[in-house]
Amino acid sequence: MDPNRDVVVVGGGVAGLSAAVYTARQGLDTLVVDPGGSILRRNARLENFPGFPLGVDARRLLDLLGEQAEAAGADRLDARVTRVSLVDPDGREGGNDGSDDDARFAVATDGDDRIRARHVVAATKNEVGYLEALDGVELVDRGKTYVDADERGRTGVDGLYAAGRLARKPHQAAVCAGHGAEVAVTLLEDADVPFYHDWVAPEGYFTDRDREVPPGCEEIDAAERREREAAALDATRERFAEPHPDPQETHPSLEE
Repeated sequence: MDPNRDVVVVGGGVAGLSAAVYTARQGLDTLVVDPGGSILRRNARLENFPGFPLGVDARRLLDLLGEQAEAAGADRLDARVTRVSLVDPDGREGGNDGSDDDARFAVATDGDDRIRARHVVAATKNEVGYLEALDGVELVDRGKTYVDADERGRTGVDGLYAAGRLARKPHQAAVCAGHGAEVAVTLLEDADVPFYHDWVAPEGYFTDRDREVPPGCEEIDAAERREREAAALDATRERFAEPHPDPQETHPSLEE
């Protein structure tokens, strides 16, 4: 595994995976670190997520978001982040020979992984212990612990963002997924990554108006559109052909 990354996303729920889709699609080397414990997997049926008029299995939705992040180019690491710290001016914290001189953060996991990153997106619901080494992170106690962030996820530490529930967004999957995407777009803007809109437009949409295709966009012809649509239909039929194979999860206090 490459220990030097543009973006490390801490948490593999809807907010973290949505953020990873956007950063990876724009060419940032993105790693999602998560032990697989998203609270959404306890949901028996997700009835209010846009695009599923009859509802969707929450575990299936998370699986699909994970596939989408990987298809966009993100990597995933099955581990729990234990510490995020700033790299000191000499690059010693969390570093080693050949490490990325532009990295702001050193990320450690319970699997003894040591990762360096320019940006970190924290998307772990209410888990904040791994941020304790960072000066400038303001925590908010509302019965649960949150990270103080502006509406677009920026925290008091340059390059560190909070997404979804950790940023005090409502306990709704669609809201948290949308906020994860917004945080990723904010990160792209702050990092000066060329970006207009994440659009796939029909052939000629821009060029027939004597415009260059903007960064983050592409034009595809009818044959390419049909090919992509056919692949998507095949994948959808396959993913939804059978009920999700994993047993239903419940609250940890109810487990024997």
